Amino acid sequence: MLRTALITALLALTSGWAAARPNIIVIFSDDHATTAISSYGSNLINTPAIDRLAQGGMRFNNAFVGNAVCGPSRATLLTGVHSHVHGHMVNEWGGAFNGTQQTFPKLLQAAGYQTALFGKWHLYSDPTGFDDWAVIDNVGEQGTYYNASFRSPNGVEQTEGYTTDEITDKALRWLTNKREGDKPFLLMVQHKAPHRDWLPSIEEMQNWDEAATVAEPATLFSAHAKKGTARSQNKMRIDDHMTRLDVKLSVPSYLTEAQKKVFEETYGPGNQAFENAQLKGDDLTRWKYQRYIKSYLASVEGMDRSIGRLLDAVDAAGLTDDTIILYTSDQGFYLGENGWFDKRWMYDISTRVPLLMQWPGHIKPGSINDALVQNIDLAPTLLDAANVTPDQPMHGQSILPLTQGVAADWRQAIYYHYYEHPGFHNVPRHYGVRTDRWKLIHYYRIGEWELFDLQADPNEQISLHGQPGYEQITRQLEQELAAQRTLYMVDPAAEPEAPWYTAPMVWAFEQLLKVL
Repeated sequence: MLRTALITALLALTSGWAAARPNIIVIFSDDHATTAISSYGSNLINTPAIDRLAQGGMRFNNAFVGNAVCGPSRATLLTGVHSHVHGHMVNEWGGAFNGTQQTFPKLLQAAGYQTALFGKWHLYSDPTGFDDWAVIDNVGEQGTYYNASFRSPNGVEQTEGYTTDEITDKALRWLTNKREGDKPFLLMVQHKAPHRDWLPSIEEMQNWDEAATVAEPATLFSAHAKKGTARSQNKMRIDDHMTRLDVKLSVPSYLTEAQKKVFEETYGPGNQAFENAQLKGDDLTRWKYQRYIKSYLASVEGMDRSIGRLLDAVDAAGLTDDTIILYTSDQGFYLGENGWFDKRWMYDISTRVPLLMQWPGHIKPGSINDALVQNIDLAPTLLDAANVTPDQPMHGQSILPLTQGVAADWRQAIYYHYYEHPGFHNVPRHYGVRTDRWKLIHYYRIGEWELFDLQADPNEQISLHGQPGYEQITRQLEQELAAQRTLYMVDPAAEPEAPWYTAPMVWAFEQLLKVL
C-alpha cells in the first residue's frame, strides 16, 4: 500500500511538472534594428504585432549580441556560448555549424518537447534537435524575398510567393496539423526579413508612396564617420556602396513575370524621375537613403503583419496562456546613421537587438528591464523555463529572475568579439567591453582603440581614448576587458584565419556589386 501510494504521488508530481512546462515560440528576424519597432519608441514605423509582445510581457532595453553577424549570432542563440566556443566565428568562410554540440533544442527534445524550425537557418549544416524542419536553401542559405527554396528531410521544395509569408504558413501548418496536443513544444520561426535587399511584399508595394519622406538620422552626414583607420576603410556607406538592386533601380531576377509587373509599377515612375534628375553629392545620398529606408521599413511591415497571423493562431488555439513567446533578432542594423547600412561593429546600433518576452501569469504585462543582457542568455533562459539543466555549462544566464525583479547580482559588463576580416564591408577584427555607461573597443590587428562615454555621446561619434582626463576609466575598462576574456576563456591562438581565396573572393564580389 505504501509503495503504491508513493508511486501514485510521484506520478502526480511529475505529471504536474510536465503540465507546467510552457510551450515555447521563438520568433527570430534578421537585421532588425530597435529603431524600427514602435514599442521601442521608433518614430519611423508602427509594428502592432511585435508591440503585442511588449504589451503582454517584458521589453528589454539593453539586449545585445556578442558577434554582430548572422551565422555566429544564430549559433550563439542555439548554444548559449560565445563564438569562440561554438566554433562558428564567421559567416562566409567559416564552414558549417557543428550540430553535434549541445544546443537548447536538443536538450528540450530529449526532455520530451516536440521541436520544429521553419525559415532562415544560414548555418550550412542540417538542423539537429528538431522533429520537423524546413530551412531556406537558395543563395547560400541567404534566400530571396520571393520564390525561395526550402530544404527539409524530404528534400528541396521550390515555393512561389513572398518568403516571409511562406515561413509563417509552414509554422501555422505545423501548429495545426503536426503538433501533438499532449506534449509541450518548441517552435522556432526564423525570418529572412528585413535583411538586404529589403524587398517589400506585394501588399506593401501596392501601397508604396514615392513622394513620402522618412526623417533622416542626425548623423547621416556625420563628420566623424570616416575618422580613424577602422571607420575610414569600411565599405557600408549609402553614398558609395549601395547597389542598384538595393535602391530598386534594377529588377530582381528571381521574380515571376507577375511579380515583376508589380515591382515595375511600384518603382518605375520614381526610377525614371531619378534618371532624369541626375542627382549628385548630398542630394544623391538623400535619394538613396529614402529608397533604402522605405524599402527596409516596408519589409518590416510585411513581417510584422505575418507575425500577427502567428499570434492570432496561437490565441485561437487556446495556447497563449501556456506559451512563452520571445521575439528577437540576430543583430541590429544601421538605418543611415553615420551614413551607413549593415552591422558588424561593436557600436550599439549594430549590437543592440530587440528582445520581447511574453509569458502570461509569469511576466507582468507592459514591464520594462534595463539590465545588460546578451544573446548568450537566451538558451539558458528557455531551458530554465522548461526545468531542463544543460549537460555542459553555458556562458549565459537565465533572465527569468530579471522578469521577476530579483537579480541583484546581474552582470555589469558584456563582452563582444568580431572576427570576419578580411570580409565583406571591410570592418576590421575587434573586441571590447561595454558597461552601462562606457565602451572600450580594441581593433587589435591595426593597433587602434576607441573609448566612448555612452551617456554624453550615445551616438558614439567621438572617441575619448588617449584624451587627457580619461586615463583612470581607460585602465578600469582594460582590466574589465581582460577579466571578461579570462571569464570566457578566450584563446588568442584560436583566431580563425581566412583561407587564401578569401580576399580575391571578396574583391570579385565587390566588382559584381558595382554593376548590380
